[in-house]
Amino acid sequence: MIRWSEFRSARPLLAQLGSEMLYSPGLGIGFLATVRDDGGPRLHPVCPVLARGLYVFVLPGPKLADLRRDGRYSLHSETFPPPRHDDAFSISGVAVELDEPELRAELTQQFCDERDLAEPWPGFEEHVLVELHIDRALVTLTSPRDGVPAGHTVWRA
Repeated sequence: MIRWSEFRSARPLLAQLGSEMLYSPGLGIGFLATVRDDGGPRLHPVCPVLARGLYVFVLPGPKLADLRRDGRYSLHSETFPPPRHDDAFSISGVAVELDEPELRAELTQQFCDERDLAEPWPGFEEHVLVELHIDRALVTLTSPRDGVPAGHTVWRA
């Protein structure tokens, strides 16, 4: 498993395309899949924050319980609105819960800045900061782009 910064160093073009797709509407948006306790998938939209790592603020509840029990995840994003049909980016790996007040404050500020918020909404402090470590990345392109061929490009750590 590697952090986003290591992925960016290892595969800069894939990381750049992934970043563009995660932030295509102007702020981080993706769908986070986790593993329920019965083994089935759970999928919800999230707002990832891309900095030194790739982070998500997760509200306590079923999704956080999934990540605490079985840290495996998959995060999927697409170009929005889609100028290219079916261009997509997904990563999979293990989520790591963080308790780092200075990092949390920095990422909370970035989260608010990206959304033009003066401060986070009430209850945001209950969200738990999670870093998404990467084991596998997939970029799907309908036409070649920036040196990445059309089709599926898979990278493994």
